Amino acid sequence: RVGQIVEAWEHEEADKLFCEKIDVGEDEPRQIASGLRAYYKVDDLVGRRVCVLANLKKRKLVGFPSHGMVLCASTEDGSSVVFVDPPADAAIGERVMCDGYDGEPASENQVGKKKILDKVFPDLRTDSDGVAAYKGVALTAGSGKCIAQGGLADAQVS
Repeated sequence: RVGQIVEAWEHEEADKLFCEKIDVGEDEPRQIASGLRAYYKVDDLVGRRVCVLANLKKRKLVGFPSHGMVLCASTEDGSSVVFVDPPADAAIGERVMCDGYDGEPASENQVGKKKILDKVFPDLRTDSDGVAAYKGVALTAGSGKCIAQGGLADAQVS
């Protein structure tokens, strides 16, 4: 889903984690923890539009109840990690799509039990233009493609 970070702070006990409240078009913002402190400052996060994996079960990360995951692209050596940005015209809460995969999204239980992320993540990468894609098919929302910040090319997306 397309989201917007409305609040962010550094996790008190985990050096690598930010805690965020992200508007994904639901009644209340989702609380999500992201291991991005080595790459961003709190001020970089608030107001930023992001792509969110919203069909993950809530789980505690160092005591913080995280209910989703922010999509980022990263270099193989981990020296660069950047957000995957939704198109500017994509509405908050809009589903991020991939042509050819038009059915209903997997439920939180299905994602966990079937280990769907273990099957999807190896084929989720950016192309030579930084477009996030699954098996070579672009992730889209609104009228455009989801692109790694700065056009980070040939990177793993997770």
